Amino acid sequence: MSSEGLNDNLNACADLVRRGDPERFMAAMASPVDARKILFPIYAFNVEVARAPWVTAEPMIAEMRLQWWRDALAEIRQGGTVRRHEVVTPLARILDAQGADLLDQLIVARRWDITRDPFEDAAHFNRYLEHTAGHLMLVAARVLGRVDTATLLDAGYAHGLAGWLRAVPALEHAGRVPLLDGRAEAVQAMAGQGLERLRRARNNRGNVTASARPALLPLWQTATILRRARHDPARVSEGRLDIAPALSRLRLMARAATGRW
Repeated sequence: MSSEGLNDNLNACADLVRRGDPERFMAAMASPVDARKILFPIYAFNVEVARAPWVTAEPMIAEMRLQWWRDALAEIRQGGTVRRHEVVTPLARILDAQGADLLDQLIVARRWDITRDPFEDAAHFNRYLEHTAGHLMLVAARVLGRVDTATLLDAGYAHGLAGWLRAVPALEHAGRVPLLDGRAEAVQAMAGQGLERLRRARNNRGNVTASARPALLPLWQTATILRRARHDPARVSEGRLDIAPALSRLRLMARAATGRW
């Protein structure tokens, strides 16, 4: 593919992320230019997969949409001819077989979004967060540099939990059952677990090379959101976990400048 065609695809990925995942878009734009070429295709993939179960009321159609992406990842994993697509094409240039497999597990976890069933147990919920937000962060970091898997899964879990708690009102409105236990003390314990995993990840910063740090910039709001949920769990059901936009942007700029996620 020509450099012009590749740039067109990267621009399409960036626009998809801008519209579908504005906070990850901001984090990517705060990253070095070379890192954006990695982050935007991965984040665009995530936007497409995350919304697939929500764009139709027909479970079979949602399953077909997710299967299309699984098939695309299988082509990447096998190393042969890969379908031409504005997201798949640049993704194929940066993923290895392990990365494709991790993203395939992300899609499998996303099948829960199609149903209206509650999570089976805490292990199911934790696995969902690790395989979605955790694998997404791990894959991005692996392409950018040397990382420790456990550290990235801890960080990704915390980030995923913060986002999940913010989404609780919308999920409940859509007829989903997002929490295993919605009691205040259970929400506090959940937020505390997320904070503990974030603390553990940060204690192991040395396991993440400088080149991989842009993949962890989306964490810039995570600690504050989880602390708010732990301190006042009513904020979760009331949708009051968000940080003021101006303050949020300043914090992102500070994280990007220092590299301390």
